[in-house]
Amino acid sequence: MSGRWVIHLPVSAPDLVRARLFARTVARVLARLSGRVEPGGVTVSAEDQQGVRHWVFCDRRLPGGGRCVLAAEHDAPCSARPVRAVRCARRRI
Repeated sequence: MSGRWVIHLPVSAPDLVRARLFARTVARVLARLSGRVEPGGVTVSAEDQQGVRHWVFCDRRLPGGGRCVLAAEHDAPCSARPVRAVRCARRRI
């Protein structure tokens, strides 16, 4: 045995997109709290198909070291930093 234990934390979400979004958020928050969190290994699955896992992060190796921190199946070039979503200000009428 490696001496490491892995925590499996079941959390429900209504669909794959929201499951990935929630998992990314949780992984990033926990990674800030502890260096033992490995966000690149985070996956989500349907409750009744837990053997079919969907990656949450890209985690490809980057030139010069490090790994891509963007969402799995992203369209932008791989990056060591998350891309911030641009929020549009809502107009009040």
